[in-house]
Amino acid sequence: MEEKVELILDVKEKPGFGKCIILAIQHVFAMFGATILVPILVNSKAEAQVLTIPVALISSGIGTLIYILCTKGKSPVYLGSSFAFIVPLVAAYAKGGISGAMTGIMAVGLIYMIFAILVRLIGKNWINKLLPPVVIGPMIMIIGLGLAPSAIEQIGLKTGTALDWKVITVALVSFLVTGIIAVVAKKFFKVIPFLIGIVAGYLTAIAVGIVDFTQVGEAAIIGIPNFVIPFIHYTPNLSSILTIAPIALVTMAEHIGDHTALSAIIGKDLLKDPGLDRTLLGDGIATFFAGLIGGPANTTYGENTSVVGMTKVASVWVIGLAAIIAIILGFFAKFTAVISTIPNAVLGGVSLLLYGFIAVNGLKVLIQKQVDFGNTKNVIIASAMLVLGLGGAAISINSGDLSVTISGMSLAAIVGIILNLCLPNIKEETKIINKDEDKTKNIEHKKIEEDQKEEITNKKISNKTDKATKTTKTSINKKPSKKEEKEEKVEATKSKTNGKNKQTKSTEKTTKTKKENNKAKTKTETKTKTETKGKTKKKETE
Repeated sequence: MEEKVELILDVKEKPGFGKCIILAIQHVFAMFGATILVPILVNSKAEAQVLTIPVALISSGIGTLIYILCTKGKSPVYLGSSFAFIVPLVAAYAKGGISGAMTGIMAVGLIYMIFAILVRLIGKNWINKLLPPVVIGPMIMIIGLGLAPSAIEQIGLKTGTALDWKVITVALVSFLVTGIIAVVAKKFFKVIPFLIGIVAGYLTAIAVGIVDFTQVGEAAIIGIPNFVIPFIHYTPNLSSILTIAPIALVTMAEHIGDHTALSAIIGKDLLKDPGLDRTLLGDGIATFFAGLIGGPANTTYGENTSVVGMTKVASVWVIGLAAIIAIILGFFAKFTAVISTIPNAVLGGVSLLLYGFIAVNGLKVLIQKQVDFGNTKNVIIASAMLVLGLGGAAISINSGDLSVTISGMSLAAIVGIILNLCLPNIKEETKIINKDEDKTKNIEHKKIEEDQKEEITNKKISNKTDKATKTTKTSINKKPSKKEEKEEKVEATKSKTNGKNKQTKSTEKTTKTKKENNKAKTKTETKTKTETKGKTKKKETE
């Protein structure tokens, strides 16, 4: 899991105050749409005010700070309102009113904390067996692709809806500005593409006239949120716990999937450090606190995870400041009203990139971990998870007070885990065959490599010989230049004169030797003559 990833700001790094504010605001925009959408959907389905937007913002901000403290500032995760609890919340409210709904949310937080203690006692080694890459990859892909329909609906391209050029124009501006800034921009502007895209889209929306400012005029500048606290506003009701509590088992799979996705983005295994026990504990305490003040259950937000991945800024200081801004915004009713005027087309245009990035990151997990899809078991696991997660499959259990609905990524995760544990691995015979095939392939590869080496050496030799022949040909075919001809003539004359001088010297030496020889001969002749004359005179006297 731990791999080197180039980040502009690592988890513990702290940016400058001005930059930190802008980066934090970007995270606020990323979580804002989904966080305020949960209260809107719950209230519309329950036909009553079960949740409020200011309390949802405050519970998400305080919950994120609790999470950061529990994880020792090692995990840049933002917690927001969970969509998984919309239907159970409505059912719990119908059965037990606000007390039933809030008691159920607090029970979910307690279940998280219990599982955190179990993980702490048992250990974390079972996680890799329970969640191998072939399960984690499709889980992450489903998280991103599962959010895709909401983005399509926001930009007005859902099947059956009439095309509105204003909505499409605003969404297109938001999408293109975000994409261009992410690719072309440099330095700090490259870090805030989503914020720039949202601002550009919002200004375009104002220009085309699809922004309604009526609620801004009606809202007060500062307002105290409508907190709902147990034993003050209601008495806890245990009758609706079974309606909401089982969803905790499902959202824990989302928790693991989101942390796995973030681990791949930042290059740190968050399930080992700070550890799954601490991440579950932080999420559990945050959810319990949300139920304690009348807010929705919290969960890790894929939107903010994708912002971390796209901007390469994983600083937990930025996440913490975003949480503080969310808390402050919960008390500023006027500003909350202004943010609420951002059209869905703006958020949808940016979400096309956000949700797609999550899906691509799941694909990267499969590639980087080299999942073997030649293995039929892996094919079955991935295909079943993708079809169930993206096909809209759902399992509903209704028995008395028990009401549980498992769908989407949660259902796909459970099925993938079960298939991975139950399906048998490849038999030994096939493994032996595969080993033999691998050996033969290795031998073939070695032969091919040797042949290639021989070809390379032969080419080198042939190139050398070709170069040598070319040089000789060029030396033969070359015509001497005028300078070279003159130099050759001078050398030739020099050699001739030297030869003549040598010949004269040799002739002089020969003549000298002849004269000396002649002199020696004459001397010997005179000596012999005198000797003979002396001998004859002696004989005559005798």
